[in-house]
Amino acid sequence: MTSPVSGGGAAALIRNSYRVGIVSVSARSSTARPLPVTERGRRSRAAIIDAAAMLMYQRGVGLTTLDDVLAAAGAGKSQLYHYFDSKADLVAAVIERQLELVLAQQPTLEHIDSWEGIDGWVEGVLAIHSAPGGPFACPLGTMASELKNDKAFAPLLDAAFRRWEAALARGLQRIQDRGGLVAEADPARLATAVIAALQGGMLLARVRGDVAPLQDTLFSAVVQLHQWERKATTRKPRAR
Repeated sequence: MTSPVSGGGAAALIRNSYRVGIVSVSARSSTARPLPVTERGRRSRAAIIDAAAMLMYQRGVGLTTLDDVLAAAGAGKSQLYHYFDSKADLVAAVIERQLELVLAQQPTLEHIDSWEGIDGWVEGVLAIHSAPGGPFACPLGTMASELKNDKAFAPLLDAAFRRWEAALARGLQRIQDRGGLVAEADPARLATAVIAALQGGMLLARVRGDVAPLQDTLFSAVVQLHQWERKATTRKPRAR
């Protein structure tokens, strides 16, 4: 990440998001070892992942050492290597964790089935970035910026973004199924376009310290979505 997060509003928001989803840190990356069988083990593993995610968000992956992670998590090396083979293995788990964080912050995404649902999702995103300390950098976006040329992690990041896009695509599909989108519309491609716009908007908003670029970007993206809206036909009155 290019700009560390202070201990104020931004860090608090991220920490709270981690806590909200801590019990859901159960999905494993393709390189991770099997999950611990005990609740205590799962919590220990989750604490290490959350500490790594927080530090990598603040400092970047390259500047985060395993010793830093262990100190933040209050864990020992034996615990770390019990759950992860290497730093690369931990980074893969962090990518998964950051996706969970993003989706947890957008709970309405999975319930979109109307244009009002789209508006509600957009309002929720803007509310997050209007909070004290915002606008915030995207956890996945910051990792992608640093690791985009790494052959080990680029596919994992791509898969994470595709899952985010898929959540929105399912909502657009429901709108289409209810007659709100024309049959020619491709929900998957539309979702990709919206998430791409969202990423750009978050980047500019973060750089400028102003939520307006994100607001304008999302507004324009929704306007483009409406170009695919199925308009109600108006019947002409019968001639008498």
